[in-house]
Amino acid sequence: MKNIFILICLIIICIQLPTYSQNDKSNEDWANLKKYSAADKLLTSQASGEKRVVFMGNSITEFWTKIDTAFFANKTYIDRGISGQTSPQILLRFRQDVINLKPDIVVILAGTNDIAENTGPISLEDVLGNIISMVQLAEANKIKVILSSVLPAYDFPWHPRLQPAEKIIKLNSMIKSYCKENNILYVDYYSSMVDDRKGLDSKYTNDGVHPTLAGYKIMDRLIERAITSVLN
Repeated sequence: MKNIFILICLIIICIQLPTYSQNDKSNEDWANLKKYSAADKLLTSQASGEKRVVFMGNSITEFWTKIDTAFFANKTYIDRGISGQTSPQILLRFRQDVINLKPDIVVILAGTNDIAENTGPISLEDVLGNIISMVQLAEANKIKVILSSVLPAYDFPWHPRLQPAEKIIKLNSMIKSYCKENNILYVDYYSSMVDDRKGLDSKYTNDGVHPTLAGYKIMDRLIERAITSVLN
């Protein structure tokens, strides 16, 4: 009887081993450090007088250069957004994709995917904590910081019925208060892009979350003004 029990256990372990192996493989680069590793190595040296600005965030940042190419053309702006990422993932790659590039400024836009629970439920306090950790890392390396509001969203197509609108308002209030208390420039995209449902205005989006070119043009104007202010 004992031998039969041992045999059954061994069979179960053998069946489950491939599953564990697949899960380990899918999680081996949780923060997607590989995405920009080669490009980062090419950017380690700076031209004399170059004022480098790194844009750090999720898909809203990543798609910025693809949809609004003119904004990034002939500028020393570096896009380091990764679609779907949450604040802990962005924090994990902050040294590689920001600090090691030695920019003058980092523009941080994070929080949407945390509220969408892309990597599981997380409190707004912990989201803010991850953003604060990025700020502290930047300041310790003499990099100036611009913090951005989360864009409005009434719902998330990939994770519906989470009712994110009020959570976004609260997180933005927390980020804004932190900026005021710590003399950090806060860029408010939210107020210029919100509709009467507290979602992203249809003039600026096709899916309720990501900006179209018209939406990015609103963001261009606001962030350019902020960058100029910080550099001056």
